[in-house]
Amino acid sequence: MLEKLFTPQSVAIIGASREEGKVGHSVIKNMIEHGFAGKIYPVNPKAADIMGLACYRDVNSLPDGIDLAVIAIPAKFVPSTVEELGRKGIGAAIVISAGFKEAGEEGKDLEKRLFNAAMVSGVRILGPNCLGLINTKHRLDASFAAHFPEDGDIAVLSQSGALCTAILDWAVRNHIGFSKLISIGNKVDIDEEVLIEALGEDDNSKVIVGYLENILHGPHFMRSAERVTKRKPVILIKAGNTTAGARAASSHTGSLAGARMAYECAFRSSGILQASSLEALFDYAQAFSYQPLPRGNRVAVVTNAGGPGIMAADAIENAGLAFAALSEESHENLRSFLPAAANVMNPVDILGDAAAEVYGKALDAVLADDGVDAAVVLLTPQAMVDVRKAAEQISAAAKKFNKPVVASFIGAERVASGIEFLQKNRIPHYPTPERAVESLLMMVDYMKWRERPQRVIRRFAVNTTKVSRVINLCRKRGQMNVGEQESKSILAAYGFTVPQAVMARSADEAVSAAGTIGFPVVMKIVSPDIVHKSDVGGVKVGLAGPSDVSDAYELMMKRIREREPDARLHGVLIQEMVREGREIIIGMTRDPQFGPMLMFGLGGVYVEVLRDVSFQLAPITDEEAYQMLVGTRTYKLLKGVRGEKSVDMQLVAECIQRISQLSVDFPEIEEMDINPLKVSSERARAVAVDARVRIRGNAHE
Repeated sequence: MLEKLFTPQSVAIIGASREEGKVGHSVIKNMIEHGFAGKIYPVNPKAADIMGLACYRDVNSLPDGIDLAVIAIPAKFVPSTVEELGRKGIGAAIVISAGFKEAGEEGKDLEKRLFNAAMVSGVRILGPNCLGLINTKHRLDASFAAHFPEDGDIAVLSQSGALCTAILDWAVRNHIGFSKLISIGNKVDIDEEVLIEALGEDDNSKVIVGYLENILHGPHFMRSAERVTKRKPVILIKAGNTTAGARAASSHTGSLAGARMAYECAFRSSGILQASSLEALFDYAQAFSYQPLPRGNRVAVVTNAGGPGIMAADAIENAGLAFAALSEESHENLRSFLPAAANVMNPVDILGDAAAEVYGKALDAVLADDGVDAAVVLLTPQAMVDVRKAAEQISAAAKKFNKPVVASFIGAERVASGIEFLQKNRIPHYPTPERAVESLLMMVDYMKWRERPQRVIRRFAVNTTKVSRVINLCRKRGQMNVGEQESKSILAAYGFTVPQAVMARSADEAVSAAGTIGFPVVMKIVSPDIVHKSDVGGVKVGLAGPSDVSDAYELMMKRIREREPDARLHGVLIQEMVREGREIIIGMTRDPQFGPMLMFGLGGVYVEVLRDVSFQLAPITDEEAYQMLVGTRTYKLLKGVRGEKSVDMQLVAECIQRISQLSVDFPEIEEMDINPLKVSSERARAVAVDARVRIRGNAHE
């Protein structure tokens, strides 16, 4: 789809310049100096030739059959130029020019014109406001970058052009090779989804890494990314995770969720590995680029110093990886050449005076063990160690086995030659054991993702007609905060158990309702203007007799009128008191980018204080719902402590799945909470004691 962008046979430089320091000069200079084998056509009406290449006055004077145009002219001329490219049959353009939406309202209007020009002309556009594109294997440098990277199999895409230049500078120094480097800029046409799909099909790219500030089409992006991550790893940094200026959420779920959480859920659901920094991004990228995937999570350590070996062991355990248990055969093999003082258990300590050859033999013995899936090799620069030769031995041993090996030579000047050799020979090196182990963890996580069975979404028999009626009725009333009774009606339609409840508009009606339900009862205020009832004294529990109910009604009405004088008070809800069960919260908030985001956690009034919650995007599978439970401290409480019985975890997971289905079936629902959902171990049931639902005003909002 993007062949003319990635592998053009001819390129026109619109805005080519003879003046050094100009973008148009840097682009044409890079194209020539970095060995582009195709034809280059500079376009500049004021020059006869540039760097020995004949210039063309304008787009119309160019010959036919050109594949790609690089545009570096003032922004106001770009839309009309793109239209000219379309008429000339040039199918792709890189718009380096700035001055679009990043420059204010006038720039936004100009970018809209550029988008329309692209749509009408059929020209695929990378940018605007970008650094350009580099394809090392094609020797294409259609950018104004200062460096051309070594050939490699890591593809880089970045929403920041300035960051691309920093990445290139760092990569050249550390001998890290790229297949492609793509600056996507303002993404008027070609965005991250299109590029990740294209790079997923690119045989020259083994790993895809990127820096993104936003994602344009969340659900589409996730589907595309999931297809790609089944074939090759995608590692991203997501910047700009704050939600400043977002609307205030009325539910607990909405107040706890945010942009950062939504992106984390989206990446996790689609198999994308997330890096917290540029350092981590390329730590992981090197591991995937240089080494095979592990078959399991059992890690062995070879070291010439006890302290770093312990650090690595701690890092392995903290990461949740398995500390490999070496076989007796491996122990005997190691004893055959190591001194008596050496440790042949994992971590294998070959001692500080070990010769370089011992590194090779020890790593050979460890990797030959069927109980080892990966190895970490540590070196401290003792006076007796030939660091360069040790690196050679490690590299040679690693190549004999189809298992990942990562290294950490701890130090600076004295280990520099060894580090350089490792990097050039595709053994990823890290300055600390912890970073080496973290990179292995990413490989193990990705392996698990690849082996994950196909997702199957369970569907329940529900009453959608009943839910539609409730939503339509609330909309007619202009009631966006659905009342508690109606909210529970929605939940009942989706298979939830709800307590018996009766509406009362006077103290006498409340006493009568309580007598019908049976004491003790709960009393709750009913008002479309009060969302969090307990905050204003709108909930009373354990009312044991008629006088308790009558007094509670009068006092509740008096105090709430004082605290919320403008609130509409419709009466109270007299509800069965559910005594048994552990309190949890299940909720949903609709993220504007990725859709319904589910929450599970500790219920009651402390949910926003303790924040013991987990999130996942809907729809979810049985296993994903269960993993939402495992990811919290609440899980241990539900499993039972100090002799308490465990609740039915599958029942709780089913409740999450029912909310998932409800949120997918009804996009009108903006957010909802069941808080608390009381889960009983004795009766194996879950009761929605309190519920809150908020809807959009109409289907088009």
